[in-house]
Amino acid sequence: MTDIIWAASKQTLYMVFWSTLFSIIIGFLPAIILTLTAPDGLRPNKPVYEILSLLVNIFRSFPFIILLVIIIPFTRMIAGKAIGTRAAVVPLTVSAIPYIARIFETSLRETDPGVIEAARSFGASDWQILFRVYIKESIPRMLNGVILLIISLVGYSAMAGTVGGGGIGDLAIRYGYQSYKTEYLIACSIILILFVQAVQMLGNWLYKKLS
Repeated sequence: MTDIIWAASKQTLYMVFWSTLFSIIIGFLPAIILTLTAPDGLRPNKPVYEILSLLVNIFRSFPFIILLVIIIPFTRMIAGKAIGTRAAVVPLTVSAIPYIARIFETSLRETDPGVIEAARSFGASDWQILFRVYIKESIPRMLNGVILLIISLVGYSAMAGTVGGGGIGDLAIRYGYQSYKTEYLIACSIILILFVQAVQMLGNWLYKKLS
């Protein structure tokens, strides 16, 4: 039981780590564009903002289990197969990109306008304001968003396990539910709870340090 749970835990960590990393890297770009083109942004552009914001909202509206099925051809194209731990990273990343993009946008737009105006008065360019004011001031808030993303992806990874993604969710379904082994269900639940608590505690500590 210990060996099986350890292997499943590593699969869950693999899925959560890579999907978090990829979604942050990819989701950062639309967050920047939304921030710059917003009505109160550095370069307002209503058509670009409205279209991109609509796309983000549409992709955020898809329930993960449905998205998991819809993008199977895309998953197969990227990962070479539609099932397995590596394949599960694709739908997890796709579902997380609009989520983290919106969180990053909100974090960036909460920057104090007074600080932005002060930077302008010193002759800072738009790009200097973006990197030295918007992003620098928003790091603690964005970190909170990443912690929320990781916690959400833990739950999504469990759902991915129900369709062959592996991990704790797959273990709970196959061994705990289908084989009527309650001890596996209990063990998997405890592991997920402990993981979420550890991530949240680490996030709170980092937030205090950065703030």
